[in-house]
Amino acid sequence: MRKLLPIILALIGTGAGIGAGIAFAPSPEEEMADCVPAEGHAPDEIAGPPAEPAEPVTDSEFVKMANQFVVPVVNSDSVQALVVLSLSLEVAPGSSAEVNTREPKLRDVFLQVLFDHANIGGFDGTFTAQGRLDGLREELQDVARNVMGSTIRDVLITEIARQDA
Repeated sequence: MRKLLPIILALIGTGAGIGAGIAFAPSPEEEMADCVPAEGHAPDEIAGPPAEPAEPVTDSEFVKMANQFVVPVVNSDSVQALVVLSLSLEVAPGSSAEVNTREPKLRDVFLQVLFDHANIGGFDGTFTAQGRLDGLREELQDVARNVMGSTIRDVLITEIARQDA
Protein backbone atom coordinates (compact mmCIF):
# COMPACT_ATOMS: atom_id res chain seq x y z
CA MET A 1 0.00 0.00 0.00
CA ARG A 2 2.89 2.37 0.76
CA LYS A 3 4.21 2.08 -2.81
CA LEU A 4 0.78 2.44 -4.38
CA LEU A 5 -0.15 5.69 -2.59
CA PRO A 6 2.43 7.94 -4.37
CA ILE A 7 1.31 6.61 -7.75
CA ILE A 8 -2.35 7.27 -6.94
CA LEU A 9 -1.52 10.77 -5.69
CA ALA A 10 0.53 11.47 -8.82
CA LEU A 11 -2.35 10.38 -11.05
CA ILE A 12 -4.82 12.55 -9.14
CA GLY A 13 -2.45 15.52 -9.27
CA THR A 14 -1.82 15.07 -12.98
CA GLY A 15 -5.53 14.82 -13.70
CA ALA A 16 -6.27 17.92 -11.62
CA GLY A 17 -3.50 19.87 -13.36
CA ILE A 18 -4.68 18.93 -16.82
CA GLY A 19 -8.29 19.71 -15.89
CA ALA A 20 -7.32 23.13 -14.52
CA GLY A 21 -5.29 23.89 -17.64
CA ILE A 22 -8.22 23.06 -19.89
CA ALA A 23 -10.72 24.93 -17.71
CA PHE A 24 -8.67 28.11 -17.46
CA ALA A 25 -7.22 28.22 -20.97
CA PRO A 26 -8.12 31.46 -22.77
CA SER A 27 -10.36 31.21 -25.80
CA PRO A 28 -8.87 32.15 -29.20
CA GLU A 29 -10.98 35.34 -29.19
CA GLU A 30 -9.44 36.41 -25.87
CA GLU A 31 -5.94 35.74 -27.17
CA MET A 32 -6.57 37.82 -30.30
CA ALA A 33 -8.04 40.67 -28.20
CA ASP A 34 -4.69 40.95 -26.41
CA CYS A 35 -2.87 41.53 -29.72
CA VAL A 36 -2.64 45.28 -30.15
CA PRO A 37 -0.79 46.78 -33.14
CA ALA A 38 2.25 48.92 -32.35
CA GLU A 39 1.73 52.67 -32.58
CA GLY A 40 2.12 54.11 -36.04
CA HIS A 41 1.69 50.77 -37.76
CA ALA A 42 -1.35 49.56 -39.59
CA PRO A 43 -2.41 45.99 -38.86
CA ASP A 44 -1.41 44.95 -42.40
CA GLU A 45 2.17 46.11 -41.80
CA ILE A 46 2.50 43.93 -38.72
CA ALA A 47 1.05 40.79 -40.25
CA GLY A 48 3.94 40.41 -42.69
CA PRO A 49 3.66 39.02 -46.21
CA PRO A 50 0.35 37.52 -47.28
CA ALA A 51 -0.03 33.84 -46.55
CA GLU A 52 0.25 31.39 -49.39
CA PRO A 53 -2.97 29.70 -50.43
CA ALA A 54 -3.76 26.72 -48.27
CA GLU A 55 -3.59 23.23 -49.68
CA PRO A 56 -6.93 21.78 -50.65
CA VAL A 57 -8.67 20.09 -47.77
CA THR A 58 -8.49 16.34 -48.05
CA ASP A 59 -11.37 14.19 -46.98
CA SER A 60 -10.47 12.79 -43.58
CA GLU A 61 -12.18 11.92 -40.36
CA PHE A 62 -10.64 12.33 -36.94
CA VAL A 63 -11.19 9.78 -34.20
CA LYS A 64 -10.23 10.75 -30.66
CA MET A 65 -9.04 7.83 -28.56
CA ALA A 66 -11.54 7.38 -25.73
CA ASN A 67 -9.13 7.71 -22.80
CA GLN A 68 -5.78 9.28 -22.14
CA PHE A 69 -2.60 7.21 -22.04
CA VAL A 70 -0.66 7.26 -18.76
CA VAL A 71 2.98 6.23 -19.11
CA PRO A 72 5.28 5.81 -16.10
CA VAL A 73 8.86 7.04 -16.43
CA VAL A 74 10.96 4.58 -14.41
CA ASN A 75 14.56 5.20 -13.30
CA SER A 76 16.43 3.04 -10.78
CA ASP A 77 13.44 0.76 -10.24
CA SER A 78 11.13 3.58 -9.10
CA VAL A 79 8.59 5.77 -10.86
CA GLN A 80 10.17 9.20 -11.42
CA ALA A 81 7.31 10.77 -13.38
CA LEU A 82 4.08 10.09 -15.22
CA VAL A 83 3.44 11.24 -18.76
CA VAL A 84 -0.18 11.68 -19.83
CA LEU A 85 -1.02 11.79 -23.54
CA SER A 86 -4.18 12.14 -25.59
CA LEU A 87 -4.14 10.79 -29.12
CA SER A 88 -6.39 11.22 -32.13
CA LEU A 89 -6.29 9.37 -35.43
CA GLU A 90 -6.74 10.82 -38.88
CA VAL A 91 -8.53 8.16 -40.91
CA ALA A 92 -10.11 7.67 -44.30
CA PRO A 93 -13.74 8.79 -44.60
CA GLY A 94 -16.22 6.26 -43.28
CA SER A 95 -13.63 4.44 -41.16
CA SER A 96 -14.54 5.80 -37.74
CA ALA A 97 -16.71 2.82 -36.79
CA GLU A 98 -13.97 0.36 -37.76
CA VAL A 99 -11.41 2.29 -35.70
CA ASN A 100 -13.73 2.33 -32.68
CA THR A 101 -14.22 -1.43 -33.03
CA ARG A 102 -10.44 -2.04 -33.11
CA GLU A 103 -9.63 0.50 -30.37
CA PRO A 104 -8.56 -2.07 -27.73
CA LYS A 105 -5.93 -3.47 -30.11
CA LEU A 106 -4.80 0.04 -31.06
CA ARG A 107 -4.51 1.04 -27.38
CA ASP A 108 -2.39 -2.05 -26.72
CA VAL A 109 0.11 -1.36 -29.50
CA PHE A 110 0.19 2.37 -28.68
CA LEU A 111 0.95 1.63 -25.03
CA GLN A 112 3.79 -0.70 -26.03
CA VAL A 113 5.32 2.04 -28.21
CA LEU A 114 4.87 4.62 -25.43
CA PHE A 115 6.45 2.32 -22.81
CA ASP A 116 9.39 1.60 -25.13
CA HIS A 117 9.77 5.35 -25.77
CA ALA A 118 9.82 6.00 -22.00
CA ASN A 119 12.33 3.19 -21.39
CA ILE A 120 14.85 4.65 -23.86
CA GLY A 121 14.59 8.08 -22.21
CA GLY A 122 12.22 9.64 -24.73
CA PHE A 123 10.30 11.47 -22.00
CA ASP A 124 13.40 12.79 -20.22
CA GLY A 125 14.67 16.36 -20.57
CA THR A 126 13.04 18.37 -23.35
CA PHE A 127 10.72 15.58 -24.39
CA THR A 128 8.52 17.99 -26.37
CA ALA A 129 11.33 18.86 -28.80
CA GLN A 130 10.23 18.55 -32.43
CA GLY A 131 12.57 15.70 -33.31
CA ARG A 132 11.55 13.55 -30.35
CA LEU A 133 7.83 13.98 -30.98
CA ASP A 134 8.25 13.37 -34.72
CA GLY A 135 9.97 10.07 -34.01
CA LEU A 136 7.25 9.07 -31.55
CA ARG A 137 4.51 10.00 -34.05
CA GLU A 138 6.15 7.90 -36.75
CA GLU A 139 6.37 4.88 -34.46
CA LEU A 140 2.73 5.28 -33.42
CA GLN A 141 1.69 5.63 -37.06
CA ASP A 142 3.62 2.50 -38.06
CA VAL A 143 1.98 0.31 -35.43
CA ALA A 144 -1.46 1.79 -36.17
CA ARG A 145 -1.04 0.92 -39.85
CA ASN A 146 0.00 -2.62 -38.87
CA VAL A 147 -3.35 -2.96 -37.10
CA MET A 148 -5.64 -0.97 -39.42
CA GLY A 149 -3.82 -0.85 -42.76
CA SER A 150 -4.06 2.20 -45.01
CA THR A 151 -7.18 3.36 -43.15
CA ILE A 152 -4.84 5.27 -40.82
CA ARG A 153 -3.49 8.46 -42.36
CA ASP A 154 -1.84 10.02 -39.31
CA VAL A 155 -1.56 9.83 -35.52
CA LEU A 156 -1.94 13.14 -33.73
CA ILE A 157 -0.64 13.90 -30.25
CA THR A 158 -3.32 16.31 -29.06
CA GLU A 159 -2.23 16.68 -25.43
CA ILE A 160 0.90 15.79 -23.52
CA ALA A 161 1.94 16.51 -19.94
CA ARG A 162 4.59 15.21 -17.56
CA GLN A 163 4.16 15.14 -13.79
CA ASP A 164 7.31 14.42 -11.79
CA ALA A 165 6.75 12.22 -8.75
